[in-house]
Amino acid sequence: MPTDQPGRDARKSAGAALAADLACVLLFTTVGRRNHAEGLSITGIAETAWPFLTGTLVGWLVSRGWRRPTSLVPTGIVVWLCTVAVAMALRKATGMGIAFSFIVVATLATALLLLGWRAALAGVARRKIRLSDPAVSAVPAKRRESRGARPDRSAP
Repeated sequence: MPTDQPGRDARKSAGAALAADLACVLLFTTVGRRNHAEGLSITGIAETAWPFLTGTLVGWLVSRGWRRPTSLVPTGIVVWLCTVAVAMALRKATGMGIAFSFIVVATLATALLLLGWRAALAGVARRKIRLSDPAVSAVPAKRRESRGARPDRSAP
C-alpha cells in the first residue's frame, strides 16, 4: 500500500518548526521571569507566555507557516513580528506591563530566537550543498585566485 511520504515529511517539518518556535517563546518567557526574580511555576510561566504564544500562532496563520516552515523570509519575519505585536497588544488589553524597555528587549530577544534557529539551519543547508557539489565547492578557490591571492601550492 503506497504512502504519501512527501506530504507526511512536510507535515513533520512544519510540526517541528512550529514546536521550535513555541519552545523559543517559552525559553524567552522563562528566562525573563527568572531574570526578574519571578517564580518559575508552570502557572507563572503560562501567565507570562500566553500572549507571546498567541502571537506566534497568529504569525503562523498569517504567514501560512506550514508552506515554508523553516524559511527566514517570509515565515520567520512574519512569525517574529506577529509574536511581538500581538503579545504587546494582548498585554496592554489585559493590564500587563508594556514599558518601552520591555518592548525593546522582547523584540530583540524574540528576533534572536525565532530568526536565529532559521538562519542557523539555512547556513547548515548551504554548507551541505557546498560540500556535496564539487562545482560549488570549487568556486571560492577560483574567486581567491582571481583576486590576486596565490593558489595553494603545498600539494605535490
